[in-house]
Amino acid sequence: MKTRSILLIIFMTVFSIQAKSGPLPKKLDDYVLRVMKTFQVPGVGLAVVKDGQILLAKGYGVRTLGADDPVDERTLFGIASNTKAFTATALALLVEEDKLKWDDPVINYLPYFQMYDPYVTRELTIRDLLVHRSGLGLGAGDLLWWPETTLDRKEIVRRLRYIKPASSFRSKYAYDNVLYSVAGEVIEAVSGQTWETFVDNRIIKPVGMLDSKVRHSDSGMGGNVAMPHAVIEGELKPVTPFVSDNVNPAGGINASATDMAKWVIVQLDSGRLADGTRLFSQNTTRQLWALVTPRFPGKPPAELAPLESNFRGYALGFGVQDYRGIKIVHHTGGLPGYVSKVTMVPEIKLGIVVLTNQESGEAFDVMTLHIMDHFLKAKPYDWLNGYVKVKARSDSMVSAEKETRELERNTSSQPSLPLEKYAGTYKDPWYGTMVLSLKKDRLLLQFSNTPSLVGDLEHWQYDTFIVRWHDRELRADAFVTFALHPDGSIDQVKMAPVSSATDFSFDFKDLLFKPVQD
Repeated sequence: MKTRSILLIIFMTVFSIQAKSGPLPKKLDDYVLRVMKTFQVPGVGLAVVKDGQILLAKGYGVRTLGADDPVDERTLFGIASNTKAFTATALALLVEEDKLKWDDPVINYLPYFQMYDPYVTRELTIRDLLVHRSGLGLGAGDLLWWPETTLDRKEIVRRLRYIKPASSFRSKYAYDNVLYSVAGEVIEAVSGQTWETFVDNRIIKPVGMLDSKVRHSDSGMGGNVAMPHAVIEGELKPVTPFVSDNVNPAGGINASATDMAKWVIVQLDSGRLADGTRLFSQNTTRQLWALVTPRFPGKPPAELAPLESNFRGYALGFGVQDYRGIKIVHHTGGLPGYVSKVTMVPEIKLGIVVLTNQESGEAFDVMTLHIMDHFLKAKPYDWLNGYVKVKARSDSMVSAEKETRELERNTSSQPSLPLEKYAGTYKDPWYGTMVLSLKKDRLLLQFSNTPSLVGDLEHWQYDTFIVRWHDRELRADAFVTFALHPDGSIDQVKMAPVSSATDFSFDFKDLLFKPVQD
């Protein structure tokens, strides 16, 4: 059966729990299903909270495309980087207990911690771990954990000393994941408990998140878990869950709509739990939501004009900005086959959570904005049509980029060397080694610490090849370019994603491989 037909059938199934009837947008179910159909999203967990009450915690669609397994209010989704707020909150609990301070140097707690620049090593604080201003480039070091590697969390932290900065310390925003792994190690060093144990015992259980799990690996354990999906070479299909636990502090939690509703209520009520006790203080809320790293607001596409903001930036595990003149606190998350969004409007105590088992940021944005506009009493806006147009233009630009690249390619060029001369072992200071071997007149590339990064090299032009990964779910083919010494021997190898649509966590551009001498 065609994917579109399957989606039409599964969207007829809706399971829900409403803890309290409330002033939700009219025909919200119909709207959500229309958004899901438009962007081919098999399943959604949706939660809306207002004034400390759950107005909606509901499942739509199915956990697995083509199967009869409906999403309900307790279906687990990988929330990915929405985990960062939990890590920031965990650190805040230790600050409240006087076991650390936000502006203490990290080396006070992890003496082995080093960044590339000794000055940054000395000065980088606990707060700096959370706010994306360390000088690392976008996604720098993600190949240490993504795709799944053989490196554990402590080894990932140790290798940060070899990653060159992209900018000066605290000068600009660049999103990273690896420093949240460092934050996880700080939590363990100070509390004596792993990040997983601490977050589960000190946050997940007190909040009453009964179904939630704190490990990436839990997404592969079966049960009431949404299967991740993605468009692979033009076809929507289930994809393999990411199950490595070496970067859980940056994105490991699996949660349901119901559980995330409870979490958002606690955040909006300045740390107050359902029984009236406190998880954290009002001062901690101010710390978590205070803008630290500013970002240029920019100008949205004309189709999304109401998104224009006056300020934008990153706080401690949350993004902050204004929307229609009101401050919002938010974050998104993305893993293979999962994307999610958490949005809070503190002024009106509104929280919206959208969890999906497909990679459509457009879907979670459209749903969030539609609901938020309703509560803000804003003039209705056709967000669905706007995002459809913006996505179509983006897809067109990616296609045009590919066509231009093909037209500019010199197809008559040849490699400078026989293929066997490119074979060998190459080493990058922070990642480690890759091996090129000649197999049946074709070069095979293997990243030593990443079992899934295996692929064949196809000649592109001159001394540049393209590695076509055997695992097509990666969607991350990359250019591999060799530079030669005057004598014709290989000096170095650089890589770059073939497509601008490649996920930034494939930070091939940061690699610089040198031949390993026998």
